Amino acid sequence: MRDTLPNLRPISFPALRRGALHTLQVNLGYVCNLQCVHCHVAAGPRRTEAMTRETVDAVLGFLRQSRASGVRTLDLTGGAPELNAHFRELVVEARALGVHVMDRCNLTVLEEPGQEDLADFLASHQVEVVASLPCYLEDNVDKQRGNGVFESSIRGLQTLNALGYGGPGSGLTLNLVYNPLGPSLPPPQVELEQDYRDELGTRFGITFNSLFALANMPIKRFGSMLLSLGQFDQYMALLQGAHREENLDGVMCRGLVSVDWQGYVYDCDFNQMLGLPLRLRRLPMARAASTSGPAAVAPSAVSPIRTKDRVHLTDLIGVDLENNPIVVAGHCYGCTAGQGSSCGGALA
Repeated sequence: MRDTLPNLRPISFPALRRGALHTLQVNLGYVCNLQCVHCHVAAGPRRTEAMTRETVDAVLGFLRQSRASGVRTLDLTGGAPELNAHFRELVVEARALGVHVMDRCNLTVLEEPGQEDLADFLASHQVEVVASLPCYLEDNVDKQRGNGVFESSIRGLQTLNALGYGGPGSGLTLNLVYNPLGPSLPPPQVELEQDYRDELGTRFGITFNSLFALANMPIKRFGSMLLSLGQFDQYMALLQGAHREENLDGVMCRGLVSVDWQGYVYDCDFNQMLGLPLRLRRLPMARAASTSGPAAVAPSAVSPIRTKDRVHLTDLIGVDLENNPIVVAGHCYGCTAGQGSSCGGALA
């Protein structure tokens, strides 16, 4: 199956503007030990993109400058973020700044060579684990993620539980992530969470804090699969038809900035994968006049930035993004359809 971007048809979406920034979501690279069918990043073992220490330092520099303005959470994703050589340094230094750290973990990485102490590391630094488990049934998980992934994921959850994750009063948060097997909307999150608790608790003794139900986004690997099956337009129509206006207030892009492995910024992880960069109304004059470094921007860029231009994280230091326009397109209906979908699960 091709991992190419599907050609998204132009579909109008309501205009959005940013609220206050509270979360920095950082993609540490597209390297992963799995190659899941639903992956909107098209991550896998053969990808080589990985964040360098220089860019990690830029992330930490932004956090140091932004703590006073309200950035409270560092949300680490990938690929498998833990496979980045600088993952642990970033966690340690972010926690030293008082920043809450989330690790979007595929669970099987806990059994990768060299990661045998990863669970202990996460617990010792009170990292919130957001673990992908797209179903509580073995067949469904293995169809999406590969043979043996369900069993490995269960062992990973049991390891985390043994350290206190998901337990009352432990201070160690373990959330699970569900997504549908195919081109359909997730079922109601509240009822599905109870099903997860019943099945995983009864069969494996597993406990967790919350379940996040996410819709599959019609981009990258999942989008290519829809195209190959002739279901892309049908799925887009489903998302658009299920749009709920009240979900617009809660979409993640209103308070989150997504950073790619090179340090460039986007309104969300999905825009990152589509190459739709964050567009500033204006750059600070001093930054716009700069002609050196990875974030150099020509003086002419003081006017609104064109879509093809990219803004580096270092350009955002000292910039108030509140009320900045958000770049939207047809895929955004994936976040507002039905009960809504975000990195934190359902919106309604």
